Amino acid sequence: MTKVPELFGSMVFNEQVMRERLPNDIFKALRNTIKTGKPISSDVADVVANAMKDWAIEKGATHYTHWFQPMTGVTAEKHDSFIQPAEGGAVIMNFSGKQLIKGEPDASSFPSGGLRSTFEARGYTAWDPTSYAFVKGSVLYVPTAFISYSGQVLDKKTPLLRSMDALSRAAMRVLKLFGKTPDNVTPSVGPEQEYFLIPRELYKKRPDLIITGRTLFGAKPPKGQELDDHYFGSIKTRVLRYMEDLDEELWKLGVLAKTRHNEVAPAQHELAPIYSTVNIATDHNQLTMAIMKQVAEKHDLVCLLHEKPFAGVNGSGKHNNWSISTSDGENLLEPGKDLKNNLQFMVFLAAVIKAVDEHQDLLRLSVASAGNDHRLGANEAPPAIISMFLGDEITDLLETLASGKEYSNRVGNKLSTGVESVPVIYEDTTDRNRTSPFAFTGNKFEFRSLGSALNIACPNIMINAAVADVLNTFADELEKVKAADFKKAALALIKREYIAHRRIVFNGDNYSSAWVEEAKNRGLLNLKSTPEALAYYDRAENVELFDRLKIYTDREVHARKDILLENYCKVINIEAGTMSELVLKQILPAAIEFSTVLADNIAKLNALKVDAATQTKLLAVVSELIQKAYAAAQKLTDAQAVVKNAEGLQAEADLSYAKVVSAMNELREYCDKLETVMPKALWPFPSYSDMLLYV
Repeated sequence: MTKVPELFGSMVFNEQVMRERLPNDIFKALRNTIKTGKPISSDVADVVANAMKDWAIEKGATHYTHWFQPMTGVTAEKHDSFIQPAEGGAVIMNFSGKQLIKGEPDASSFPSGGLRSTFEARGYTAWDPTSYAFVKGSVLYVPTAFISYSGQVLDKKTPLLRSMDALSRAAMRVLKLFGKTPDNVTPSVGPEQEYFLIPRELYKKRPDLIITGRTLFGAKPPKGQELDDHYFGSIKTRVLRYMEDLDEELWKLGVLAKTRHNEVAPAQHELAPIYSTVNIATDHNQLTMAIMKQVAEKHDLVCLLHEKPFAGVNGSGKHNNWSISTSDGENLLEPGKDLKNNLQFMVFLAAVIKAVDEHQDLLRLSVASAGNDHRLGANEAPPAIISMFLGDEITDLLETLASGKEYSNRVGNKLSTGVESVPVIYEDTTDRNRTSPFAFTGNKFEFRSLGSALNIACPNIMINAAVADVLNTFADELEKVKAADFKKAALALIKREYIAHRRIVFNGDNYSSAWVEEAKNRGLLNLKSTPEALAYYDRAENVELFDRLKIYTDREVHARKDILLENYCKVINIEAGTMSELVLKQILPAAIEFSTVLADNIAKLNALKVDAATQTKLLAVVSELIQKAYAAAQKLTDAQAVVKNAEGLQAEADLSYAKVVSAMNELREYCDKLETVMPKALWPFPSYSDMLLYV
């Protein structure tokens, strides 16, 4: 491998490349745009585009694409070559500022939630200069936003950028009260990505994995994650080679891939990056997921990003580590060494507490999906109940403030291993809570409810919006206070808001059944399914919030809700259809063949007057399971018919969850039992043991 510093960002049109290739005045103008978000002129765009084109061609590019994130949940791209006709039948390579700034994909072929009709095809992609262009393969990728002909938002990036602006404006209002005037405030994110790797030859024999991304059938293997020996265990050679290639490809593209390790389940792993501003982190995470799959092909592996590809073993999530920092590098969620007197931190912390409590619904629905429904609350991920973990030190400070008592700083204890050669370390003043959906981990909050396949834009839009709105209300109140009374007023605000919203703080075991009951008593939401969560999207309070912050219009909110509901219904319908087909065409025929073999064997043994009691019992078990599986398959088909007659997307989604999902679970139960009693040679699919334990 090339030296990492030389390799890193080698395929990215980053600031270093810009500085080398752009005239000084053009570079300063572009850098100002990146820093402040102010529009770029067409003259500057022309120079940038030409330099970008020359650089990309040197890297092997022949085409460019406006790379965007429609409401499909994945990225989209249309490749155009750089060629332009010249005299004498020749061509030249050209890329203008206009082509850089604006593209025109078909807006009617992407999910729009009714914002666009089929005959209203025109849409626009607009360059996001704050996220660097890069070359992948033979294509120059230009990160862009995506809007309709009439300006309606059709993507995930545009509202993310809007939410960042809203948060920056609100945070700077509060910072001004502390005598600070940074150029801007930006949210940063480090999304930890979990994934599975399985052999490609086995994947090809699993139609359910190919079509739906998860196994619709599969008996639990004799050994799973019970021994806790896979987590942080020695990485197998084949997997390590994959990880090394993955790091190299990501580093070329400027992705700050930092940590790699085995996760809890067999064949499950994790990649964690260093923090980036949230829009760049979102682009990088989308890129990471795509590169993960591409690199897996080189190693005859398949990378699975579904939240629950295997029932009964740990599912995959994506931990969203969120913080906010000023343009001069100050982390506003850093408690510092003197927590008791860090008034600025406490004001921002109070804002986050209030935001999470008041907008539990938005945080929950931002991670809602058919895949994630299998994972949330399954003792491997946070529950569907949104709560916050603050740790003992911060909670003690807030509680003493609420009660009016004096607070004494907690000091970490000395910890010794009892081995002289091992240095003494000091205990942190707060533990980590891996069961909490929204946990404070030192100088950031870890939102742990995200599913592994999710685009992180939506959760971060919701966090940014919720916190921005609260900061604005804090600023409205504190801006009216005289400077001499500011500290007293700020402390009173912190006390009042903590008392009002302390119900959202829970430092205990979020997996326990006792917490479910306690959360109910506290009045916290428990939105167990995607349809239940999405019903909250267009509540009047939420529509007003998005409109107030200029993130979504009323129509855009309703459109997004409809898109997500429709996607949920389609996913469930595809899974149900796949399940029925596999049962009727492969599983039941295989089971019937086995029952025939058993019957023939019993007849032969009876003819020889040999005891066939065991075979007879086994045949009875298999026959009963065949009958139950067939009846359950019919029940599933009937449930799908009921859903088709539903009026409205919300009703269709509710019925899909209540009727179809439950019918699928019943059908799976009988089929998985069949797998446990049938010969391996007759079972039509690779088993969990095959896929998980032999990578």
